[in-house]
Amino acid sequence: MTKKDGSRLLRDARRIVVKVGSSLVTNEGRGLDAAAIGEWCRQLAALVHGGPSAAPGAVPASRTRRREVVMVSSGAIAEGMKRLGWPRRPREVPELQAAAAVGQMGLAQMYETKLREHGLGSAQVLLTHADLADRERYLNARSTLLTLLHLGVVPVINENDTVVNDEIKFGDNDTLGALVANLIEADLLIILTDQRGLFTADPRKDQRAELVREAQAGDPALEQLAGGAGSQIGSGGMITKVLAAKRAAGSGASTVIAWGREPDALLRLVRGEAIGTLLVAQTQKLQARKQWIADHLKLRGAVVVDDGALAKLRDEGKSLLPIGMTAVEGEFSRGDVIAVRDAAGRELGRGLANYSSTEARLICRKPSSRFEALLGYAAEPEMVHRDNLVLTGAPRK
Repeated sequence: MTKKDGSRLLRDARRIVVKVGSSLVTNEGRGLDAAAIGEWCRQLAALVHGGPSAAPGAVPASRTRRREVVMVSSGAIAEGMKRLGWPRRPREVPELQAAAAVGQMGLAQMYETKLREHGLGSAQVLLTHADLADRERYLNARSTLLTLLHLGVVPVINENDTVVNDEIKFGDNDTLGALVANLIEADLLIILTDQRGLFTADPRKDQRAELVREAQAGDPALEQLAGGAGSQIGSGGMITKVLAAKRAAGSGASTVIAWGREPDALLRLVRGEAIGTLLVAQTQKLQARKQWIADHLKLRGAVVVDDGALAKLRDEGKSLLPIGMTAVEGEFSRGDVIAVRDAAGRELGRGLANYSSTEARLICRKPSSRFEALLGYAAEPEMVHRDNLVLTGAPRK
């Protein structure tokens, strides 16, 4: 991608997720940084309203186009520790959860106050991994966020630290930002951090380190630069940001990693200015939905298909009809992700089931004309529609 293409990608981004780290939000743990949060909120307001894109007192630049923006913000535990008078981060989970509960009050209040100063409403949204792993809760969260964006409200999202444990936690808010980008099909994820981007070496130790201006999200070489396995560099949490960009790219969102205190960073980015590191997603939107189905959902069951259905799916791009199914495996509900397999058990693809496993067993090998008599109703004629089906590589005969 050329510099011009990268600039256009930034300018064309309509739906944006901004993630800001705890060290920035809390001024290295000293408490919520009201001035910094106010600056980000001012820029968010300019993006949402399409208003002037210059800081107060500066020469006004051209007006920006209206954007939809979601804020993913860390900082609850650090703020809670300050309010509770704790000098050190506790190790016990209940104490961490208590700190998060206390700090989340201040964090939400600060964003609400600063956004309202610029004419924006805000909404607090707390998520856990379980909310996005479960299909029904995923759809509910998606619907809520999209409704808030439609209303011009800025959702401020954080992990629900008061209830998470090691089994369900995201692990870091970089990952949460990427999952939110996937959830709402964002065009761009902006990760604001205490570093100016991804460098070819640790700039704190190597004066020859150069900023990586642009690269392809998911490139394995980036993980080495960021301190991945086998690397001797390391760069203070940059690896989680590179992996988040890789995850976001799975749904078509490109990622920018930039210094959170760069003046007017958000506004300059959407004008196409090269700030920090741009990691470009190669996946297109239509492909991204299918890649998400293939890679990010838990399989609940499977259906086995005959050779005729296999050929139609693989060679003709058709939907899967129940008449071509020979068996149903596992227990799943409508909307769950299931595998499509051949008689030898090899996986042909994955997709969203239009019928539950109980219903699928009733209509297996049956034409759609029999569905109403067998089920008491007739919904879709397909077991898996081709738009919700990802082929994952059953071999040709």
